[in-house]
Amino acid sequence: MQAGSDRWTLWMRRALQLAALAEGQTSPNPLVGAVVLDAQGALAGEGFHAKAGQAHAEVGALAQAGGRAKGGTIIVTLEPCCHQGRTPPCSEAVIQAGIQRVVVALKDPDPRVAGGGIQRLRDAGLEVITGVLEAEAAHQNRAFVHRVQTGRPWGLLKWAMSLDGRTALTNGESQWISAPPARAWVHQLRAGCDAVIVGGGTVRADNPLLTSRGARSPEPLRVVLSRSLDLPNHAQLWDTRLASTLLAHGPGCADRPLPEGPERLELLASEPLDLLHALAGRGCNRVLWECGPALAAAAVQQGCVQELAVVIAPKLLGGTLARTSLGDLGFSAMDQVIPLSALTAERLGCDLLLGALTPPFDPVGQGVSQSD
Repeated sequence: MQAGSDRWTLWMRRALQLAALAEGQTSPNPLVGAVVLDAQGALAGEGFHAKAGQAHAEVGALAQAGGRAKGGTIIVTLEPCCHQGRTPPCSEAVIQAGIQRVVVALKDPDPRVAGGGIQRLRDAGLEVITGVLEAEAAHQNRAFVHRVQTGRPWGLLKWAMSLDGRTALTNGESQWISAPPARAWVHQLRAGCDAVIVGGGTVRADNPLLTSRGARSPEPLRVVLSRSLDLPNHAQLWDTRLASTLLAHGPGCADRPLPEGPERLELLASEPLDLLHALAGRGCNRVLWECGPALAAAAVQQGCVQELAVVIAPKLLGGTLARTSLGDLGFSAMDQVIPLSALTAERLGCDLLLGALTPPFDPVGQGVSQSD
């Protein structure tokens, strides 16, 4: 963080708050918020990027500020863009508004920008301060940054389990392990994701709806990843009036009958990694895995899970054959297990919500990195 940047921290926090207003709505674009101060340091305008194709945060804040922007400062959570997309470059709008100083939290990792926006502003004679609340901005846009850098969306794996680690009874019954406040939280979680992914087993066992219950419009894409395409003829997911459904499968299934309604996508392989590359191509920044233990384990093993959200209910289900949250990960020694970081805990009514991050994926070893 550059010298003298402490004075901008309060305004950058406000810009981050503005950016968060569009959580789950901007993909494939990042979350961005902006604040304009006039030459005397008074608030003149605010803005945030609401949706891809709509005005960027800087443009909205400058429009609100009007002539008061001249000689002033703009505080923005992400480096202003310098390329022509669906909207003109924000760096040019900042220059034309007569802004004197630009305060940036995070440099844009998009190769079309990647420092070019900052350089354009400096070349035009503007003072540019970078790195103000950089860690907070990076966390807020972790999904966007991850997709740009890896070519696949940020994966969030969620499950609910009893205090003894079960996700269902021995007979498969699982509704409901968690209480109503936790289930309402799941609807909000889905609203912040671009797609919700399950396997065929979850469709057969639970017949889920997988919507945000109106917390987001449009609803996130519902995705079923199925190797066998052994799917019921009737399921809530096949009704696409509430939300779109994508049925993804591997090769060799062209002749198998499929339910009417869902879009069909043939992958090179019916694997989590192949699916995420396809979803990145559709503009997904963040996806939610709400699948059974076998698919969840495969997603973890293939580096498709960066974050965990686990709801623990104060209940005992028992049963040695009762279902658990993850299938076999292939470990035979404790030095092989996956260490988690950034642990968080909060109450959801009577339930407990634990959050954690997984280590970076190692493409050479085809697993998660065990290094510090």
